[in-house]
Amino acid sequence: MQGLYLVTPDWTDTARLLAATAAALQNGAALVQYRNKTASADLRLAQATALLALCRGYQCPLIINDHMDLCQRLDADGVHVGGRDASVAEARQQLGPHKIVGASSYGDLQRARDAHAQGASYLAFGGFYPSTKKHYDFRTDPAIVSAAANSIPLPLVVIGGMTRERAAPLIERGAHMAAAISAIYDAADPGAAAAEMAALFPVPTPNNNGAL
Repeated sequence: MQGLYLVTPDWTDTARLLAATAAALQNGAALVQYRNKTASADLRLAQATALLALCRGYQCPLIINDHMDLCQRLDADGVHVGGRDASVAEARQQLGPHKIVGASSYGDLQRARDAHAQGASYLAFGGFYPSTKKHYDFRTDPAIVSAAANSIPLPLVVIGGMTRERAAPLIERGAHMAAAISAIYDAADPGAAAAEMAALFPVPTPNNNGAL
């Protein structure tokens, strides 16, 4: 797990959502999280179904924010759970060993350690900067990325007001993915914005046999 981590906005226009997501996928997005806190159950199902089909075409995982029932219904690739959602242990038990289970750790290293012990697939830290899409009652210290990278053997995601310039020093500290909403979806050209952020991450090089 490495690269640009797309998180969808609370858009009701599904065609617009799919077009922007497709542009980002064409330009290097590595993972998509469907997150819509205002959608009705019917809209959530319709959007997640369409996004899953889109992501399958790009061989990109789609995870669902919070709604494990929706993940299971669609056989999506996993879920992301936050502080007010089901625990990592509950998600892992319900979804089984092979699904992705991401966990919000905010600015709490012990919470991250606990999530790792419960079977998390990756850990998300933040918010690091003010966000136009999510309200944070705190600011996360960038030093937590270095601390987690040196002590917890899981991929690390940084979130909260991410732009190319803000994500770069966190990647240098050990972040494997940068999650973005407005930097991509509110951009005049979502594809170009995605390409700029994806370029922050190193491209795997082939071994002597030519295999990655």
